[in-house]
Amino acid sequence: MKDTTVILEQDDDGIAWVTLYRPEVHNAFDENMIHKLREVFQILEEDNHCRAVVLRGAGKSFSAGADLGWMKRAADFSHNQNLADAEYLATMLNSLYSLNKLTIACVKGAAMGGGLGLLSCCDVVIADENTTFALSEVKIGLIPATISPYVIAAMGSRNARRYFQTGERFKGKRAFDLGLVHELVTTEDEMETTLNKILDHVHSNGPFAMREAKRLIMDYSDQPINASMMQDSAERIAAIRARSEAKEGLNAFLEKRKADWQHKDNE
Repeated sequence: MKDTTVILEQDDDGIAWVTLYRPEVHNAFDENMIHKLREVFQILEEDNHCRAVVLRGAGKSFSAGADLGWMKRAADFSHNQNLADAEYLATMLNSLYSLNKLTIACVKGAAMGGGLGLLSCCDVVIADENTTFALSEVKIGLIPATISPYVIAAMGSRNARRYFQTGERFKGKRAFDLGLVHELVTTEDEMETTLNKILDHVHSNGPFAMREAKRLIMDYSDQPINASMMQDSAERIAAIRARSEAKEGLNAFLEKRKADWQHKDNE
């Protein structure tokens, strides 16, 4: 699937590659890119063959955040128009955050504002150590509103208090220390190697089990541990044990062979 702002490519082994494609403006996103990203994430949500999604930016940067032309147009919107515009962005971000696949962001160059929001929605972030990060909305009199739930979850409220208000820039090592980045790399080759190691794990895992493992986190995060949760967790493991995938996985382990889903990747 291709258009002028987003490229979706899918491998036979279940890996989807989503590329932000506005390199001339460092992949700053406007209403068109937001629409296409939401469309892509909906497609991937419903694709049972897809196991993992890699999000990256074309050219020098991951994403410089919101497109200034889009922001200028929005300044002349009515309140209701601005509300609808922001709600659509919020929905796109949540569709990435809740996507029922492993999501991996490969980040380089710049991840500013909304670009930082996008990577905060992903499960795993691999970043070049020279990447520039910032929550710079306050520099132009705005706030990082729609991205804030995901950024706060990634970096913590204490750190968010600082960077939401100062808008200061920081590099990869600081992003790693803040919890925004899982893996730091220094070259393109190292990023590819790190990504491939993670995808190797994906290929060895039960596809349905991975989806259900992510759903556990979505449903249980920040919830009280009570009798209802305990009962629900017991119901979930009982249900998944009865599935053919779990039976095949256990038999493969005991028989010291690869599970059938690993063979399917190589067909």
